[in-house]
Amino acid sequence: MDTGHGSTTSFAKPFVLILLLAFGLVGCSSTKLAYRYADWGIVWWVEDYVSLTADQKQQLNNDIEQLRQWHCSAELPRYQAWLDELESDVSNNPPDQATVEYHQQQLFSFFPSLLERATPVATNLLSSLSDEQVKELADNMAQSQQEMEQEFLADSPKATAEARAERTAERVERWLGELNSEQREIVREWSANRGTQTEIWLQGRRNWQLALLELLESRNEPTFEAELEYLIMNSEKVRGDAYEAMMAESRVAMASLMHDLILAGDNTTLAHLQNRAVELNNDFEALTCSPA
Repeated sequence: MDTGHGSTTSFAKPFVLILLLAFGLVGCSSTKLAYRYADWGIVWWVEDYVSLTADQKQQLNNDIEQLRQWHCSAELPRYQAWLDELESDVSNNPPDQATVEYHQQQLFSFFPSLLERATPVATNLLSSLSDEQVKELADNMAQSQQEMEQEFLADSPKATAEARAERTAERVERWLGELNSEQREIVREWSANRGTQTEIWLQGRRNWQLALLELLESRNEPTFEAELEYLIMNSEKVRGDAYEAMMAESRVAMASLMHDLILAGDNTTLAHLQNRAVELNNDFEALTCSPA
């Protein structure tokens, strides 16, 4: 249920991977496997940015396993309760605007506890980096930023909006099924009205990266974990005023978009949304968790 530009931090992304899987950003058939092997995926993702030593990999694997077991035991029941409620609210009639906004808020409410629990994982990893690894991280972040700018910024504002519309359609179709012509037009108009959202998102991403790299200069100081936690828990503020304002507006706009798309659909749209909630719930129920 997003537009392609998340509010989570760039380097904290691995630690919200589990949560993103829960929201159906992968196919239902692979959700259970992806959840069970999230530690592998996280290590691979981190090594796209910085090469790790054997000891660092082992520590990261251990930390991620503990995080995953906590998340599985403590958080998945919350997701299941939410999915039960979502399934009930769309079982008969299209939800009203207030109900859509409520479920959006429920979804966002899952992030803080996971990010807080992920902070020690990030601290252990980042505080162990050598000067050479920090330089490698900085270089790869800059390269990644350049690649994303090339990918997301088209030759004109119109082309950028059209590309944003395609990304948005792909994401909402995971929840609502294939969009009809009226729904696609709604997405196109919505995307065209997002102004310079993509540019603001990219600049905010870069702002956060620079703040992290500056903080890494004092990674051996006793205040490092607290300062890193601030970066992770207050990502939107760190990314800048324009980004913070954009995200506040985007959440309202996204809730309106989902409501409009549901109303422009038919019984198949509601059925697809309901089935999606059921499928995810069944996947979560099948997962075996160790005690938190």
